[in-house]
Formats: sequence, C-alpha cells, structure tokens
Amino acid sequence: MSTMPAVIFDLDGTLVDSEPLYYEAGRRTLERYGVAGFSWEEHTQFIGIGTRETLETLRERYGIEAPVEELLAVKNRHYLELAATTEIFPEMRAFVERLRASGHPLVVASGSSRSAIETALKATGLDALLPVYLSAEDVGRGKPEPDVFLAAARLLAVEPGQCVVVEDAGPGVEAARRAGMRCIAVPYAGGPSPDGELFASAGLLFRGGQPEFDARRAYEWVIGEWFTDEGVADGR
Repeated sequence: MSTMPAVIFDLDGTLVDSEPLYYEAGRRTLERYGVAGFSWEEHTQFIGIGTRETLETLRERYGIEAPVEELLAVKNRHYLELAATTEIFPEMRAFVERLRASGHPLVVASGSSRSAIETALKATGLDALLPVYLSAEDVGRGKPEPDVFLAAARLLAVEPGQCVVVEDAGPGVEAARRAGMRCIAVPYAGGPSPDGELFASAGLLFRGGQPEFDARRAYEWVIGEWFTDEGVADGR
C-alpha cells in the first residue's frame, strides 16, 4: 500500500475544458429528437452530473420517446466527433506532472463514457500521465453518489481516507464527502456559484476556478493534509 495519498481526478471541467463540447453534443442530440433551443444556461444545470442521469432528466422533461440507451449512443457519437479539439487546463497538467513525479497513485473517475474519457485523454496527451481511469458506466450510480470514487479507491488498493478528489462541480464535491475523501474544488467558470451548499465540504476551494488554481499550492495542501492529518484548509 502506498504511503502517499492517492489523487482522484474528475475529468470534464476539471482536467480538460470539455463542457462546451458536451453542451454542443447535447444540443445536437436534442435537436435530432425535435427539441430546439437547448441553451448553455440549461446545460449548466447538469455540470457534474453523469451523462446517463442528465439524459434521463432531459428525456422526461421534453417527453422524448427514444430509450435512454439510444440517447446515450447518439450523444456519445456527437461528442466523439468534437473531442479532438479538447484542451487541457495548463496548470492542471503541471499539478498532474508534479503528483506523478512524486509517486502518488493517480486515477481519473468521470461521469462520462469510457470512450469519451479515452478520447479526451488521448487528445490532450494526458493518457501518458493518467493511464488509469473509471467511468460511471463501471458503477451503479453517478455523482453525487460516491460509487465511482469508491471504485477508484478499490482499483488503486487504497482506503477512501487515503484519497484526495479534485473536482469542479458541486455534485462531485458531495460525492467525495459521501465517499469519506478529502476534496480540492476548482469550480467551473461557466457553472453554478461555488457559494452553494454542495461546495461547503471542500477542504481547499479555489473560488475563482481555473484562473485562480495554483498547482504548487494544491500540492502543498495535499502533502500538508496527509502528513499533519489536521483536516483544515487555508484556502477558503
């Protein structure tokens, strides 16, 4: 068992700026089934929610008769057509590189499909740094349920209390809390306000999102939390 804390990364909006791509994939999917005018504002309601849960809600909201599995396949196909343009947040790459060089166990745990995760990692070159990943497809329930994070801990053979989650959305922060894991929150700039209740359990909150995120500060917090075990953050 590693003596270093494991770090579990959310993917979309945390490591890579893929939310605009998911919005466009969702817009195209809904348009195919006769739903026009899907807005970015509506999309932001689902940031941090798994693709399946998102489509289940939209299917019911708009009375779409097609089964969820069909909607998933259509949205995934649209996303994969766009995914080659995925961009990584530069300071996040620096954080991942520092963690990997120091020997921390690392894994990506995302609400996206396995094919979408793989495509995004390859498009950004993160696949070389983060070869281990889990999808909500691999577990029973999506965020804010803790399933995917707990599965990630089992995959790395570490206890939940040995894990730090890096997230951009309230449901993911809540999932980390339910999993008994510490959390660094970097709210997505186009998403809900970080002042919401779901962000309250984050140990380290970069309230300004990616423009404020600092790899050195985040790493020092991870190490400080692990070796002092105080559970107190200085970044609120």
